[in-house]
Amino acid sequence: MENLRKGEESEEVEIDLDSSEDCDSGEDPEVLWKKAPPAFQEEDSIHTSALVEISDTKPLINSRDPRGINDALKVNFEDVIAEPAAVRSGDRVWLWSHALFEVSRVWIYRAASVLLAVPLSIITGLMFALLSCLHIWMVGPCLQCVLVGTRWLQSLWSIVMDVIVQPLFTSASRCCGGFSVHLAKE
Repeated sequence: MENLRKGEESEEVEIDLDSSEDCDSGEDPEVLWKKAPPAFQEEDSIHTSALVEISDTKPLINSRDPRGINDALKVNFEDVIAEPAAVRSGDRVWLWSHALFEVSRVWIYRAASVLLAVPLSIITGLMFALLSCLHIWMVGPCLQCVLVGTRWLQSLWSIVMDVIVQPLFTSASRCCGGFSVHLAKE
C-alpha cells in the first residue's frame, strides 16, 4: 500500500487455483497456470524514484527515433545477404553467418557508440548552442534593422509590381491565350 501513487486506487482480485471449473481442455489447473504468459506492468505504472519521474530524458529512452530519421538503417541479415534457390550453402554455415552478422552488428555499434556518442554529442550541442546564440543575438536583430530601414523599398516594389508588371503580364497572357498548337503526324 505504501508504493501507491496519489490518485491510484488498489483493486483486489481473487484467483482460485484449486477449482477446475475453468479448465476446458482437461488439463490440470496447475499446468495451465504454468503455461500462462507472464503479465508485464505498463511502463507508466512502474515505481521509480522521484528524480527519474521528473527527468526530461525519460521519454527519450523508449522512443529513440520518433520521427523516423534513420529508417534507412533498419537492416536485417536478409536485407544484406540472400541466397537464391539455385545456389545454397550448408544450413550450419547459413545459421552461423546469420548469428555472427547480428552479434557483430550489435556489438560493434555499441562499442562505436560508447567511444563516439559522448564526444560527438558534446560537439554538436556546442555547435547548435553557438548557432542559436548567433541567430538570436546577431542575425535576428540585424535582419529586423534591415527590414525596418527598407520598409519604404518594400512599398515601392509592391507599387511597381501592381502598376507595371502585373498589367503587362496579364495582357500578354490574354494575347497568347488565343493561340493553339496542333501536332499532326505526316
